Amino acid sequence: MNDVADLSIANHGSLVLVSPVSDEGRAWLEEHCPEDDDHIYFGDALVVEPRYAADLAEGATADRLMVS
Repeated sequence: MNDVADLSIANHGSLVLVSPVSDEGRAWLEEHCPEDDDHIYFGDALVVEPRYAADLAEGATADRLMVS
């Protein structure tokens, strides 16, 4: 496992941005949260409500990604 984050989670109050930092993070987001009617992106960052951020972080870490 590397020491660099694969995903970065930034809380902006009513919205949280989950941004890929590595190729592995980008691939994980594409696989688990494809851009469609259920998943909204702002640039390359997934936009989620704060209540979903912890579940995303847990899923990513369970798949051996580093989250910051």
